[in-house]
Amino acid sequence: MAQQLDYHTIREAFTRFQANEAEPKGELNHTNAYTLVVAVALSAQATDVGVNKATKELFKIADTPEKMLALGEENLIEHIKTIGLYRNKAKNVMKLSRILVEDYGGEVPCSRAALESLPGVGRKTANVVLNMWWRFPSQAVDTHIFRVGNRSGIAPGKDVVAVERAIEDHIPVDFQLYAHHWLILHGRYHCKARKPMCPTCVINDLCLYEDKTI
Repeated sequence: MAQQLDYHTIREAFTRFQANEAEPKGELNHTNAYTLVVAVALSAQATDVGVNKATKELFKIADTPEKMLALGEENLIEHIKTIGLYRNKAKNVMKLSRILVEDYGGEVPCSRAALESLPGVGRKTANVVLNMWWRFPSQAVDTHIFRVGNRSGIAPGKDVVAVERAIEDHIPVDFQLYAHHWLILHGRYHCKARKPMCPTCVINDLCLYEDKTI
C-alpha cells in the first residue's frame, strides 16, 4: 500500500485541482434526485456515456418513480438494453421505485442508510446521490478513485472503505465537497490505469507513484 502524503502536500494537490476546475460536476445526466439514483444504479459496470445515451429518452417519460412503474419493466428494458446487466438493473429500478412510492411518498430519502436499503443501491451510489444532490461531503470511491488514492498517496487503503476513510480523514475540509469529483476526473482522464499521463499531470511532483511515465 502506498505511503500517505502529508497534510500540506495534499492541500497543495487539491489547490491545483481546484485551480483547474473550481466546481467539477458528475458526468451522469439527471433532472432530479430520482433520476440521479436511477442513473447511478445503472452505471455499475457501465460507462457514464453509455448510461446517458440509454437514459436520454427514458427520463423524458419516466422521471419519477410513479412514471417508472407506469412504464413497466419490459418497456424499461427496451430503453436500457445497451447497458450491461440490464435485466437485473431493470428489476432493481422497478423494485426501488415501488419502495419509494409505498414507503417514502415518491420522494428519494436523504439518508445513507435509507438509500442503501433500496435494491441496487450500494454505499457508492448512496454517497454519489448524497454528494451531488444534497451536497453532503460524502465520498463515493470507484476504481478510478481507488487507483489515484493509492498511487498518489493522497488516500491509500486496501479496500474502497479504507480509501473513503482516508479521504475523509486527510483531505482538508474545504475541499471535501468536490474531492471525489476531482479524484474521479483525474483518474478517468489523466491517471489512467494502463497509461497514466504523468508528463502533463498537475500533481506529478507531489505524487508518490514510483512508476511515473515521465
